[in-house]
Amino acid sequence: MPQGKPNTIPDDGLTTRQRRNRPLLAVHTGTGKGKSTAAFGMALRAWNQGWPVGVFQFVKSAKWRVGEERALRVLGESGEGGSVAWHKMGEGWSWLQRDGELESEEAAKEGWEQVKRDLAAETYRMYVLDEFAYPMHWGWIDAAEVVEVLRTRPGHQHVVITGRNAPEELCAAADLVTEMTKVRHPMDAGQKGQRGIEW
Repeated sequence: MPQGKPNTIPDDGLTTRQRRNRPLLAVHTGTGKGKSTAAFGMALRAWNQGWPVGVFQFVKSAKWRVGEERALRVLGESGEGGSVAWHKMGEGWSWLQRDGELESEEAAKEGWEQVKRDLAAETYRMYVLDEFAYPMHWGWIDAAEVVEVLRTRPGHQHVVITGRNAPEELCAAADLVTEMTKVRHPMDAGQKGQRGIEW
C-alpha cells in the first residue's frame, strides 16, 4: 500500500510518528456535490479502526432518511468496529431559506453546545459535523469560538466539518481543506435527486 510522503518536514520538534498521529481538523466546502459523502467515508475508516464516531447533522431535516446514517448505525451496532452515534439537530435547515429560522438557530446552537461537551469529555475519536459551515456562515454560531474550541480540544479527536461557505478563519485553522467545485450536476438539466445517489 503506498505511503504518503510530505514535501517538506517542519522544524517543530516532533518525531515522524508524533507528527503523523496528530488529531486533524478537516473542512469540506464548496458548491459541488460530495462534501458530506467524503466526510462519511472518513467516518467509515474511523469505524474500521475501532474508533467511536459521533455524527452531528446540523442542517438536513431530521425527517430525511440519509443512506449513510442507516449504514453507519448498522455498522456501529455490529460489534466489529467502533461505536457510532448519530445526532440530528431538531428539524434541520436547508441552504434554501424557509420558515422556522428561529427554531433552527436554537437547535444549531444547542447542537454546538453538545459538541463542546463531547469534545471536553473526549466522547468520540472522530466527529463529523455535517453542514456545520452553514450556522457559522449565517452568524448563528461564532466561527472564532469554534476555531478556539477546536484548537484547544483535548486528547486525540479528529473533526470533519462540511458545508458551503466555510468561514475563512475556519479554513485557515484547518489541517485539511477540500473545496468541491461543481462542473456539472443533473439538477442543471432539471433532474431531481434520486435514490442511491442523493440519499
